Amino acid sequence: MREKKAVEGSEFNLKKLIGPLMAVILGMMMVILDSTVVNVALPRLVDDFQSSLSTMQWTVTGYTLALSAVIPLAGWMTDRFGAKRIFLLTIMMFTLGSALCSLAASPTQLIIYRIIQGIGGGMVAPIGMAIVFRLAPRDKIGSIMGMLGIPMLLAPALGPVLSGWLVQYATWHWIFLINLPVGALAIVVGWRYLPAFETKTVPALDILGILLAPVAFSMLAYGVSEGGKSWTSASAITGLSIGGVALLLFIFVELRQKQPLLELRVFRSSDFTRGIVIAWLMQIALFGVMVLIPLFYQTVKGFGPLKTGLVMLPQALASGLTMPIGGRLFDKIGARPLAITGLSVIAFCMFMLSRMTPDTGLPYIMTFLGLMGAGMGLSMMSINTHVLQSAPKHLVSRVTPLTTAAQQVMVSFAVAGLTGYLTSQITTHMQEQGNPLQAAAAAYGDTFLVAAGIAAMGALLALILRRPKSVPDGESEAEAGQAQASMMAGH
Repeated sequence: MREKKAVEGSEFNLKKLIGPLMAVILGMMMVILDSTVVNVALPRLVDDFQSSLSTMQWTVTGYTLALSAVIPLAGWMTDRFGAKRIFLLTIMMFTLGSALCSLAASPTQLIIYRIIQGIGGGMVAPIGMAIVFRLAPRDKIGSIMGMLGIPMLLAPALGPVLSGWLVQYATWHWIFLINLPVGALAIVVGWRYLPAFETKTVPALDILGILLAPVAFSMLAYGVSEGGKSWTSASAITGLSIGGVALLLFIFVELRQKQPLLELRVFRSSDFTRGIVIAWLMQIALFGVMVLIPLFYQTVKGFGPLKTGLVMLPQALASGLTMPIGGRLFDKIGARPLAITGLSVIAFCMFMLSRMTPDTGLPYIMTFLGLMGAGMGLSMMSINTHVLQSAPKHLVSRVTPLTTAAQQVMVSFAVAGLTGYLTSQITTHMQEQGNPLQAAAAAYGDTFLVAAGIAAMGALLALILRRPKSVPDGESEAEAGQAQASMMAGH
């Protein structure tokens, strides 16, 4: 096949966008689905591998850490080697990782293969967004980007249901095998329809940053996971110490680089710092609980995987319905009232979920899950938009890798820390009560209460949010739109 001539987006008509859009949607849908499908399968993985929850949760943590490690490389790689080539290579690596995951014979193998998946998947969303953004006519960017929102909203809702069906009626291997035909189709469509873009001259790659970031974040996640069981244990202290030193070195290196892996200078903006800290607290509370809820359904309520996936739907649907409402309200009233309201609703719902027992009915649980999803949809995009608008103009295009990578790191911390705490609380309550079911329910209640406290802390911090002093305009405004869409992909 002859190489297509390099093109600019303004010369493309809408019909020619269908092929590239399909390639990007297929790739993004596959990657986002895999961020949620393992949650429902965790109890089955624990049983089949005869392992522990604290070990198997690394199939989630390792994946999110791998995503965070490669996201900052997306811009450099596409400029250096071309967007089409790197997009297809990342889809291939993700598909290969999926095949390997289905063949895993031990927890260690599955964790390693999930990391390979994450390395491939981390670049798919930002590169795909950049391709479509570049090809779309400027007067159609809003509607085209809206089409890319389809996988972002559908995947979190469909992931648990699809996973539950496959785990219950087939085997857990199929939650990975299903990616093979989808990945192959995305590669064929991408090879056929994605145009070749010109490569650019790029600065030297920040090698030290690439080496230090994964060490810092993975060791900190390990330390947090072990700290959930005992903060004075040797493993917790070792992980936090090594991770802390690596993080300090990483910050020192990045601040001295002219073209750093992550642009940390943006934290000089107090508005940006306030916003991103609140976003982190919300992500820690929400995404940690999103892993724990399916576990509660299956280990305490005794639900099958499919039923577990179905009862998770209210949260995803409510989030998707309220997200556009939150976006419209943001234009009128700003981020502060939405962040306070949304995080307060999330904290309240988590507090009510902390009172669940083995006999608690489904209407009670699903009501508060739905309300929690509504709080999430109301506040998440308003906080993300606030973060983008509060970044200094000249750094807007560099904010996306930082915020998206940091989001994945916070999710990994949440999963590692809350599952570690849950494990320790189950042991404690077993010693006190002796009844495994009651002990597990009490441990989940304690863990949800911690998450409620984290969300409440975010609501309190939202009181000091203020409208950014300046909003990026002109070309920076377009970059902010692209960055916002890329941040959505991370959710």
